[in-house]
Amino acid sequence: MRRLWKVAAGVAGAIALVIGGAAGFAELASERKMHRKVAVDPAPVEIPSGTDALQRGRYLFESRGCIDCHGRDGAGKTFIDDPNGLYVKGPNLTLGAGSPTAAYTSEDWVRAIRHGLNRSGQPLLIMPSEDYNRMTDADLGAMVAYIHTLSPVEGDRRDLRLPLPVRFVYAAGILKDAAEKIDHSLPPAQPVPADDVIAQGAYAANMCLGCHGEGFRGGKIPGAPPDWPAAADLRPGPVMARYPTPEAFAAMLRNGKRPDGSVIQVMPFDSLKEMSDAEIAALLAYLKTLPGKAG
Repeated sequence: MRRLWKVAAGVAGAIALVIGGAAGFAELASERKMHRKVAVDPAPVEIPSGTDALQRGRYLFESRGCIDCHGRDGAGKTFIDDPNGLYVKGPNLTLGAGSPTAAYTSEDWVRAIRHGLNRSGQPLLIMPSEDYNRMTDADLGAMVAYIHTLSPVEGDRRDLRLPLPVRFVYAAGILKDAAEKIDHSLPPAQPVPADDVIAQGAYAANMCLGCHGEGFRGGKIPGAPPDWPAAADLRPGPVMARYPTPEAFAAMLRNGKRPDGSVIQVMPFDSLKEMSDAEIAALLAYLKTLPGKAG
């Protein structure tokens, strides 16, 4: 019996050692990864001031997911508060004192929005810049111009708390930040022809990449709380068959419900409901052209 207790104690000690080692790895390696520097040399974009540009900037800010993380006023917003320890509050983007973007230059905005990096070249967590990397210079500049018109609010407001399991998969490279996913060598995207509906839809669909993944195949959202449902497969198939018309698709994006009345979880509906009818129709038209058949 004494021998059995010794074996059990040895096993327990080994398990504790492994757990402690994993925890130490998660803490140190994730911090090192979060503070690494990625070398990019972004060209500045023009920050316009005309009425049309500001209207375009407001449309993009409100329809591309910004308000779901930063608030409609741009002052910061809590968008994940999970009981398992994951807590994310988007930072203040206004020009108020203490805001991390108050002193941003045009290059800094490009680095953040298009490359997912802060002024020092370190990754911005959890900024989904893969969704915005293909934004044109004109649209990026217009959105920044609109942000500059928001009423100044003091303070940073951001808060990021990552539980050990999330830190571990991030440190191990299973969970990637936006800066890892982006091809930083790509030149800025060119303007999309206004009369090319499919191209317009593809441009809008970029904002879906962070959750629905490359190819829009859906699946578990990287780094999301464990109780979040998987993102839907947006290719032609059972899910998208529910939305045969732009009207049906628009209704879902604006009321957050499937045609059968069931509620859809974890979608940025505050932003999606701001999309115009024309852009929703273009997005649906593009999704119908995706290759492959969803299972």
